[in-house]
Amino acid sequence: MKILLFANTDWYLYNFRLSLAKALREQGHEVVLLSPYGKYTERLQRQGFRLISFPLQRRRLNPWAELKTIAALVQVYRREQPDIVHHFTMKCVLYGSIAARLASIGAVVNALAGLGLIFSDHCLRRRLLRWIISLLCRLALRRTQVIFQNPEDQGAFRKHKLVGDRASHLIRGSGVDTERFKPRQRARNTDKRYVLLASRLLWAKGVAEFVEAARLVRQQLPNATFLIAGESDAGNPDTIPANVIAGWKRDGNVVLLGHCDDMQELIEKVDLVALPTYYGEGVPRILVEAAACGKPLVATQMPGCTEIVHNNENGLLVPPRDSRALARAIVEILPDEIRCARLGKHSRQLACDEFAEEIVISRTLDVYQLSVFAEQVGYASPRRALRMLRAAQIAPSQSSAR
Repeated sequence: MKILLFANTDWYLYNFRLSLAKALREQGHEVVLLSPYGKYTERLQRQGFRLISFPLQRRRLNPWAELKTIAALVQVYRREQPDIVHHFTMKCVLYGSIAARLASIGAVVNALAGLGLIFSDHCLRRRLLRWIISLLCRLALRRTQVIFQNPEDQGAFRKHKLVGDRASHLIRGSGVDTERFKPRQRARNTDKRYVLLASRLLWAKGVAEFVEAARLVRQQLPNATFLIAGESDAGNPDTIPANVIAGWKRDGNVVLLGHCDDMQELIEKVDLVALPTYYGEGVPRILVEAAACGKPLVATQMPGCTEIVHNNENGLLVPPRDSRALARAIVEILPDEIRCARLGKHSRQLACDEFAEEIVISRTLDVYQLSVFAEQVGYASPRRALRMLRAAQIAPSQSSAR
């Protein structure tokens, strides 16, 4: 089969879906990648994948220009004629699903890896955008299979009847390579302790709260070093301005590392990983990778974070937008090596049991199979489709069907 994966950046395809693309290729499928051109395009091509460069303006809201984008996408789908299209992130889900219907592509899988800033901010403009997106979802998501990363997002879409129960699947995260990301012994030459935040530099990721918590913690634990790995996202209206970042550098409470290619190596060097996000997350990848490396975690009590951080078992949960609570949680864990080790052991077990990439890929392939089969038997007769699924013994795994 030919399977087309469509995302809003080549960065997303490389960092979050490369293992899925490789697994599909190993099974003999033809894999085509679709995204705007970027600095990860050549890396994907060096992995042997064909990537079609497709311009997609993430912030543009001009209706005529957006219609032209959908029309161009229809042409790509008609030319490629994939057997399955898999869309990632909201704009790709909406435009891709509409284009797939117009191009008569039958099997459509949509992955909503979190609902993003629009669904986590309550200003008037974004409330209006939520209403528009909800209307588009009613149009676009019909006759598609939809994958959610946390039960809160899945429940919200079911409650508002944006997706049917049979077409709704829960697959937690995009998977982690537990052989690459695993605990390793490291030499400790000093009594310093390191806390890491790895994220795009967006306000809603809680970066400002992390910086303020660093200032508070260092008053009590002067040997604590706070690291921030990540860079600004020019395409996002929530990106933190350069002058604010420069001010943080001058203050010296955090060390800004910029983009980091080898997250495994960086996580290995730290004692604790924190993510004080109030963004509309799916399941944050950095928390899953840190858990696989056996690190204690501190995160906000937000959908997605609570899937990987279990309070007092492998870390602590704190209220969003509360730098003091974040600082208290870090102070509670960081100096206690025995507790760090105990929490880290639970993190590793959870990552291996529920978030290993082979589990995620297997459940995703279940959804692919269901999507193809549902299109063959027709969505108009769900009872007949269900009987045929049972007769053919083709069904999604229990976890993905919840």
